[in-house]
Amino acid sequence: FLDQVYQIADRITVIRHGEVVGTREPSKTDEDDLAALMVGREVQLAVDRGVSHPGEPVLSVESLTVRSDRGGQESVRNVSFNVRAGEILGIAGVAGNGQDELVEAITGLRRSNGGTITLAGQNIGNWDVRERREHGLGYVPGDRQKYGLVLGFPLTDNLVLTQYYHRPFARGVQREDAAIEKWAQEKIKEFDVRTPSSTVAGGTLSGGNQHKVIIAREFSRDLKFLVLDQPTRGLDVGSIEFIHKQAIQKRNAGTGILLVSAELDEILELSDRIAVMYRGEIVALVEGRPTANKEEIGLLMATGGRAPAKAPSNGSSGQTV
Repeated sequence: FLDQVYQIADRITVIRHGEVVGTREPSKTDEDDLAALMVGREVQLAVDRGVSHPGEPVLSVESLTVRSDRGGQESVRNVSFNVRAGEILGIAGVAGNGQDELVEAITGLRRSNGGTITLAGQNIGNWDVRERREHGLGYVPGDRQKYGLVLGFPLTDNLVLTQYYHRPFARGVQREDAAIEKWAQEKIKEFDVRTPSSTVAGGTLSGGNQHKVIIAREFSRDLKFLVLDQPTRGLDVGSIEFIHKQAIQKRNAGTGILLVSAELDEILELSDRIAVMYRGEIVALVEGRPTANKEEIGLLMATGGRAPAKAPSNGSSGQTV
């Protein structure tokens, strides 16, 4: 949250790897300079999305209704949208407006109460999580420790959680440890997971490196559709830059991506189209940058497009206009 630092700080000191690497005055620095100090190299804060070339819809949601755990209330109400192959659709909305329940319904973690979910031409509404994954669905969860990792398992196991029963990681019921170890070493290096070894438990890593393990596992699969739920929450700017680039590469390879993020700037940076969610409904669907307007989307997130009530003027009867 570099913007918040600028708002309140008289001086800014950057610590990297336990050492002070620089001190700046806000008036004499910028976000690029601070990001470079934090990471130790130049960081590209703006995402180079390039031009997307979307194909046919890979995920279609029609009239979806999902109840929450809070008294059976409908958290998702009659929602319809599609995600095309080779595009990123961002879901913008204030937290608690049905995004969690929508993601859980799509990934199979929660049963829907009406409507249909179609993945690559097949209705998956009654499929379990493994069936959906076998059909090409990937998932980077917002809660990395609850849904993303088995914290007591070593990284070798966590990196094959979704495909440990496939070759080359298994031969029938026989586990192939050498193949799993080789895969883990390759992914740790490719995705820059900071760990002393591949055999340490997932729960011993920092939150950012736990997230990299999940990213490595999901992005390394051959996917038709990928759900990114809060993909950069709690990460440093270098990790954010890396994950954003990986998401664009996955999109360019033809994967349809649903991005859910509480950070409107992240939605604007990555999304080819943006769906605004308010009180369980999709209230607007707009094109991404350069045509997207941050203020208009922010207003839709806050009001759902409804005009805010005006305060009574002096001398009025006190009724809201």
